Amino acid sequence: MIAITPDTINIAEMISAAIRPEAGGMVIFLGTVRDDGIEALDCESFHEVALADLNSLAAEAQERFSLCSVDIVHRIGRLAITEPIVLIIVTASHRDEAYEGSRYILDKIKEYVPIWKREITGGSERWIH
Repeated sequence: MIAITPDTINIAEMISAAIRPEAGGMVIFLGTVRDDGIEALDCESFHEVALADLNSLAAEAQERFSLCSVDIVHRIGRLAITEPIVLIIVTASHRDEAYEGSRYILDKIKEYVPIWKREITGGSERWIH
């Protein structure tokens, strides 16, 4: 599953769906809103482009790292401290490929996928990179 959504991510359901008999390794990355003195985080995206980028990135990573599967779900909207922002699940025959693929996907999302974050603090807002 590749998705951008305002809805809560069903982490257990996604992990269960990602299990593959040919995969000996599964890496699960869950990014959450951390308490950096903020009250909340607003996430926005250029939906069509961001979704296309995530799909391309998943396909690229799958080929480059010989992955069995790639799932990426990114939240948008107002998120409170500790809420999940992004879930990346990667499966591979071996753990090294799964770790490398997961790290690659996360780095590329931050590098070029048009999803933006705005920190909300007591009366002020600040876009972050």
